[in-house]
Amino acid sequence: MNLYLDESGDLGFNFDKPYRYGGSSRHLTIAFLLLPKELSHLPKRIIKKLYQRKKQPTSRELKGPELTSKDRLFLANKIFTLLTDHPSIEAFAITVYKKNVEDHIRRDANKLYNYMISLVLLDRIKDEPHITFIPDKRSIKVQSGNSLVDYLQTQLMFDFNSKTIIENKPQESHKVLNLQLVHFITNFVWKKYEDNNYPEFNILKHKIQLTRLFFPKM
Repeated sequence: MNLYLDESGDLGFNFDKPYRYGGSSRHLTIAFLLLPKELSHLPKRIIKKLYQRKKQPTSRELKGPELTSKDRLFLANKIFTLLTDHPSIEAFAITVYKKNVEDHIRRDANKLYNYMISLVLLDRIKDEPHITFIPDKRSIKVQSGNSLVDYLQTQLMFDFNSKTIIENKPQESHKVLNLQLVHFITNFVWKKYEDNNYPEFNILKHKIQLTRLFFPKM
C-alpha cells in the first residue's frame, strides 16, 4: 500500500496576532491518502485533468492561489467520484484546534504531530505487510529524518503486535502528482476550520474520514 501525507497550518502557538499577519494558524490539519499500489495511477489522472483544465504543463506545480473557485469545486467533485468508485482508496484527516492545546504539550509540538498521526493511522495499517510512506519533503516533520517513522514503527510493534513494515520515501510534491492531490484534500479540510470556507469540504465530508482534536465541546 502507498500512503501519501501532507499538512496545512503550522505548529506555532503565537495567538497574539492574526494568522497570516505575524501569528500562528489556529488549526493544523494532517491528511492522508492510502491506496493499493496498483491504483496509484488514479489520483494522478485527476491532477493531470486539472493541469489540462488550466492549460499548464505538469512540470510547474500548481499552487492553491492559482485555482479559481470553479477549479476547486472541479477537484472536489473528481475526488468524491474517485473515493466513491474505489472503496479501497481511503482519504482521512485529523485537525487540531491549537488554542486548546495545554502548555506542557506546546513545549514539544513535534510530539503533538506524532500523536495526531498515530491516532488516525496505526489502526488502519496494522494488518498491512508493507506501507510505502510518501510525505512531502517540505512537510513539518520530514526535516527530522526517520524519527516519525521510527515512532510509528515502534507503536505498531509493541502496542498493536503488528508486523507491518513502513518504508519511508519522502518526495518533492512537484514531482509526485498524488502528493499534490493530498495537498488539496488537506487544504479543503483545513480551510473549513481556519477560514470558515467550506464549499469543497461540503462535497467531500462524507467521503473523508475526519477526526478533530482539542476542539471545544458543543
